[in-house]
Amino acid sequence: MTSQTPLQMKRSSSSMQVAAKKSQLVEFPTSPQPSVVGEEITHYTHPKHPLIEITLHELFQCSGCKEYGAGKRFACQQCGFQLHHFCASSPPLLKNHPFHGQHQLVFHATKPAKSGMSWPRCDVCGKSTKGFTFRCRACNFQMHPCCAMLSTEIHFPTVHPHPLRLLQTFNTQENVSSCGECKKKGPGRMYSCTVCEYHLHAVCAKGFINGLQHNGVSPPEKSSVVGTAARFASQIVVEFIGALIEGFGEGMGEVIVQSITRGRCLSRRSRTLE
Repeated sequence: MTSQTPLQMKRSSSSMQVAAKKSQLVEFPTSPQPSVVGEEITHYTHPKHPLIEITLHELFQCSGCKEYGAGKRFACQQCGFQLHHFCASSPPLLKNHPFHGQHQLVFHATKPAKSGMSWPRCDVCGKSTKGFTFRCRACNFQMHPCCAMLSTEIHFPTVHPHPLRLLQTFNTQENVSSCGECKKKGPGRMYSCTVCEYHLHAVCAKGFINGLQHNGVSPPEKSSVVGTAARFASQIVVEFIGALIEGFGEGMGEVIVQSITRGRCLSRRSRTLE
């Protein structure tokens, strides 16, 4: 039996020790290329337990970038920590990436800061960045590790027979071309066919990188902003009532709750009579 050989991936502030049993290479369309990874690693963002390379068809949410995936991943056998294979292999920086060749992009494992009530958005797919990202120190450009796996020209024969080239402009909701995959006109960068009129969102192209398309699974539907706001408001009301109960005593608190409940019942009854 071949003995395990420890390899070291250099990082700016932390290091990742890799125990390689069977070698494979995750290729980013840029330089430098990440170090070789194997079937078992100890990632510096999860140093307590080793991560085993496994392949499962079920949907999972990456603990690093917070995006979904399926198929190949690195998973902890002792807790629920999981990483996309490309997130686990992200190099400390990207030089001359096709999407942002003018500056180096530094890998950040920490959660980006919110801008007010919203998360920053990826400059490629247009989705929120909530975890692992590649960010530019000279400007505000940033992108997900999965987006970094894309390039200015892609070819997925299973979805379209011709090569697709990235359009220069960042599309908005008002773009005129519908995506051939999702049939929508959402925001984000878009690829265009070099032969015909076919278009593909960058966010839809990611499905061919993160295993969703290959395994035939879809991420859960995003909850509406109204629904989220309603749940948040309900939670505030519940906490407010709880504070009243503590402040005025249980007797007064119960009276307040009964009054609110009675008001709801009368409101429902009046709507029924109408």
